[in-house]
Amino acid sequence: MKQFWDADPSASFARRLGRPARELDAPPTDGRTGCPAIWALDNGDVAVVGRDLTASYTARLPDEVSIRHDERLVIIPGALMISAKEDIPDA
Repeated sequence: MKQFWDADPSASFARRLGRPARELDAPPTDGRTGCPAIWALDNGDVAVVGRDLTASYTARLPDEVSIRHDERLVIIPGALMISAKEDIPDA
C-alpha cells in the first residue's frame, strides 16, 4: 500500500512556530537539555519536539487513531500550541 505522505529527512528547520516554552506558563526547563517546541520546516512540514508517550497512550487510542511502527505520539504543553496559533496559516 502506497503511503499518502512520508516525512522528508532532508528538510531543514525554517522557523519556530509560537514562543519558546520557557516564555510560557509551562513546566520549567533549562532550555538546553530539551524543551518542547513546534517548528516549520523549509518544505512546509511541521516538526514537534515533545515527550514521547506512545507506550502510555497506545492502549487507549480512539478507534480512528492508529500509530504506525515508525510513528510516535508526542505530547507538548497546551500553552505552546496556543502560542503557535498566530504563526499557523488558515487553510
